Amino acid sequence: MSDAEALRARREAVVREHMESENVQDFGRTMATFAHPRYELMATGEVHDGAEAVRAYYADSRRAVPDQRNELRALHHAGDAVIAEFDLLGTPAGGSASFRCPMVALFLFEGEGIVCERVYWDRESIRRQLRGEPR
Repeated sequence: MSDAEALRARREAVVREHMESENVQDFGRTMATFAHPRYELMATGEVHDGAEAVRAYYADSRRAVPDQRNELRALHHAGDAVIAEFDLLGTPAGGSASFRCPMVALFLFEGEGIVCERVYWDRESIRRQLRGEPR
């Protein structure tokens, strides 16, 4: 295995660990996947930069959707990034309607650590489902 192939495999393992640890809400494990914690949520324009901001994002997002989880569809590799296609699922706190939203996240790397997770999705898809309309 070449050095480039080995780095690619290690980065993919880091992304899988990151996503799986989010699903079980073991955010200590999730934080360990970052070289620098940063989320960029493109549909809302929100940026959570630094460990304190990212921890607050985890707490806030799980308060809003306690059962939030992801189902990985595919991983792709590009230069210093791993691209994840996945579905985000959940039921808002106090709600009865759940959602499933296809998403794409760019996991940007420096070496073997994530320096940014940039997430793209259609907010309206979630809103329609929560109103009982089709995706």
